[in-house]
Amino acid sequence: MLGVAAIAQQIQPLGPRVTTETPDAGTAAPARTQPATGALPNLTGQDVNAWLDGFMPYALGKGDVAGAVVVVVRDGQVLTQRGFGFADVAKRKPVDPAGTLFRPGSISKLFTWTAVMQQVERGKLNLDADVNTYLDFKIPPHEGKPVTLRNIMTHTAGFEEQVKSIIGYDRTKVPQYDVLLKQWVPERVYPAGTTPAYSNYATSLAGYIVERVSGEPFNAYVQRHIFAPLGMANSSFEQPLPARLQAMMATGYEQASGETVPFEIIGPAPAGSLSTTGADMARFMIAHLNDGAGILRPETARTMHSTGNTILPHLNRMLLGFYETNINGRKAIAHGGDTVAFHSDVHLFTDDKVGIYISMNSLGREGAAGDIRNAFFESFADRYLPAARQDTRRVPAETAAEHARMLTGNWVNSRASVSSFLSLTGLLGQVSVGLDKDGRPVVPVTMGLNGQPRVWVEVEPFLWNDLNSHEQLAAQVVDGKIVRFSLSGLPFMMFDRAPWYKNSALLNPLLIAALVILLLTVALWPVRALVRRHFGAKLALEGELRRAHLFSRLAALLILASLVGWAIAITMMMGDIANLSAAFDPLIWFLQILTIVAFIGGFLVLAWNVWVTWKGGRRWPAKLWSLALLFAAIVALWIGFAFHLISLGANY
Repeated sequence: MLGVAAIAQQIQPLGPRVTTETPDAGTAAPARTQPATGALPNLTGQDVNAWLDGFMPYALGKGDVAGAVVVVVRDGQVLTQRGFGFADVAKRKPVDPAGTLFRPGSISKLFTWTAVMQQVERGKLNLDADVNTYLDFKIPPHEGKPVTLRNIMTHTAGFEEQVKSIIGYDRTKVPQYDVLLKQWVPERVYPAGTTPAYSNYATSLAGYIVERVSGEPFNAYVQRHIFAPLGMANSSFEQPLPARLQAMMATGYEQASGETVPFEIIGPAPAGSLSTTGADMARFMIAHLNDGAGILRPETARTMHSTGNTILPHLNRMLLGFYETNINGRKAIAHGGDTVAFHSDVHLFTDDKVGIYISMNSLGREGAAGDIRNAFFESFADRYLPAARQDTRRVPAETAAEHARMLTGNWVNSRASVSSFLSLTGLLGQVSVGLDKDGRPVVPVTMGLNGQPRVWVEVEPFLWNDLNSHEQLAAQVVDGKIVRFSLSGLPFMMFDRAPWYKNSALLNPLLIAALVILLLTVALWPVRALVRRHFGAKLALEGELRRAHLFSRLAALLILASLVGWAIAITMMMGDIANLSAAFDPLIWFLQILTIVAFIGGFLVLAWNVWVTWKGGRRWPAKLWSLALLFAAIVALWIGFAFHLISLGANY
């Protein structure tokens, strides 16, 4: 890490770079400042540039973000496309909006969804058909229902999360996306159409379906049917990039003051492998804002932009690939994207024919990129597409207090690993909703720009507004109990009650107690042996009691080693996303075998130890400690079965 002085040196040069390049004739997005017309008189290139000059340099410098590209389009023209900061910090290479490639992550999905809709137009795909119709391998039904492309496009196919080989840095070690699809089909854990659960696997599956029905490799298909018609000459799904584009690629960073991140190889490629410039993204935005001009029929584009899946009324919804980010009473559709290094958002105000795009090549300090892109969207909307914000609605105080209490408890994200050992992250990452001093709910899913919990006020029964932003929270009530909730900014996921047997409010104290018991047992075992040796004493146990004492200590050691091993392995895997790969398979298999022996064998040994200790007439401290050890073994066994540590297999 570089020091404070190095960070300070970056702040001044974070000014904008404006492209003067004119795109090829006939393309959709001429790169010039366009005066505003119509009902948005303040939305001019001159005003947007002035606003960006005040917003972006400070935001990037304060957040330790290396660089960014920003594009604003309106009425089929580019109002502005700007580069801020550095494409390469060490070389002091500025960001060029027309000549610097960024990785917009999951915004890539919009190209996959567009390709799907093109094939729907051609009559080769049916959004409501079983996807097995188009595949050469099988997606099992769930509760008798198949997966459809409509489910996939609304993220309601019901798949658990798949993260193995999601990102790597060596092409030879990351399987091609079609190979990855067939290696393991994630379990479907929700009935189709009922629960948004964001799925890279499902999007990748849609890309494979496009490839099969079109007869063209996916990357070639997108190049021929989307990039070429729109004049997106500097865009590619290839990994690594074609030789002519490699020098244009922005360097990625976790923080601008830190080490570089190598070019990322995205495993489920149709879900996130795009590399593109700001100027090319302008062309894509303009096409969709112009009812799909050049790539979709108008009626297809309008269907794609408006067909919603309503799960919780009042909140933004998943559409067909896009999701709503409605704001200030205006319709907006969007998608975000994140890799390790790159963090991006695109929003289209379809009725106003306005689009905005931002992409950054660093996460920044304390996740600053997320705050920057949220503030960029809300500030832009409030400045250029405003609405009076005088919502003084309030649920009566007594009712609001009761509803807030109903929301408390522990919740699990619908986007989660469920059937593998990585489900253990669901124990560590549960959302615990509490109350603040005024009895309002504290929901630590997202924080405000100040880093503090959002201030939620109930404006309708079970609908809360954040006082300091446009964020909303809504809950579903069944039989007088809140059973799930979501936020307007997260239409692709849901939060459900943690079942009692997986609830961290219960399990975490039990696990801590078990670990203390095991640790004390293991630590005191050699200490007592050394004390006895020092004083020339012998262990006053013989026969079965002696064996029970020895084996109980060995069992405690193995259980503790297994728990610590899993903690270390999962920390390493989640700490570096490249470790979510086949390279860790031997460690996973070793831990699984150790866990089966330690948890099941340990439980049997410690149960036998209780019987021998109590039958053998030992003193009360020994009897009580034998029960404590058995308790620790039961907790370990509980966690082992509940979170699939007791299993065999390296798919996750």
